[in-house]
Amino acid sequence: MVLRRLILAAACLAQPVAVVPAGAIEPPGAAAMVQDAIEGYIRPAYASFASTAGVLGGAVDALCREPSPTHLGMARSAFGAIVDAWSRVELVRFGPVMDDNRLERILYWPDRRSTGLKQVQAILADRDAGAVVPESLAGKSVAVQGLGALEFVLFGTGSDDLATAAGFRCAYGAAISANLGSIAARLDTAWSTGEAAAGLWAAPGPDNPLYRDGGEALGELLDTMIHGLELVRDVRIDGFMGDAASGDKPKQALFWRSEETIAALRGNLASIAGLLEASDMTASLPEDRRWIVGSARFELANADRALSGLEGLPIGDILADPDRRARLDYARLVTTSLSDVIGRQLSGEFGLTVGFSSLDGD
Repeated sequence: MVLRRLILAAACLAQPVAVVPAGAIEPPGAAAMVQDAIEGYIRPAYASFASTAGVLGGAVDALCREPSPTHLGMARSAFGAIVDAWSRVELVRFGPVMDDNRLERILYWPDRRSTGLKQVQAILADRDAGAVVPESLAGKSVAVQGLGALEFVLFGTGSDDLATAAGFRCAYGAAISANLGSIAARLDTAWSTGEAAAGLWAAPGPDNPLYRDGGEALGELLDTMIHGLELVRDVRIDGFMGDAASGDKPKQALFWRSEETIAALRGNLASIAGLLEASDMTASLPEDRRWIVGSARFELANADRALSGLEGLPIGDILADPDRRARLDYARLVTTSLSDVIGRQLSGEFGLTVGFSSLDGD
């Protein structure tokens, strides 16, 4: 199951990675590490996402009822909060979030051909009545019902008019917010009650159709971190940052309009740190090997420190400033060393092996 899903993911990331049990011996404490990650990080993170989605819905509704600079500012602030909350759990790309295209409905990305943007602009230009009803919006293209679409509504061309007149644009934003709130609530319920795949991950065993033992379940957790690092580096940062400044494309960055690009990257990296802490992998390692988790913590802290202070700045300004650009480039380099620490050294200590990947420079 794990390998099959990662093969599919590899088609998107171009640099696949897979963590699989190397032998028949189950890593000691594997199931407990997974359970701790669920209870200590994943469930709270989805609960926070659902909570911020509710706040967002209220803020956009208030803007639509009473357009004003203050209410527009509150709606934009709520958008930043939900981006942060989502970024802290979006690397968990399996389980309930894969049902009903929820992952893509929350965030359709990358959109290098601007397909989603064109669809959103068409809805606004045509005043598509079906887009302002949350139930019918949920049946439309995934590109027009999530965070990317809402960012254009609140921050894109013409959005400042929301401060004086709500109209169709605001109604569309309210429908997107309600749709996000519905998806977030279902994800929160699924993880908190242990529905389907969420419950199966927490209870590996011979009769479990997805995870036959703790080794497979632990492999899923490590996959989440390794795959997440590759997504941050290969899709998010490399998507807009060239090897040299001449190759930079700031408008290819996720959330460049709302200036939430760096905040989202910090949230992604914070989620890996959170999973490491919650799963308490240190306790399951021999004393003389616990430095591996410490090394991962050290690298994650370095990356976060490099990005600290850059959030809220236009990504174009960051890339145009050599010192700030160097800090972002440093964070990119750190993700490579983290891939080695978690993907090779930590996984190896638990008797898991990493398949072919960028870790080998292939």
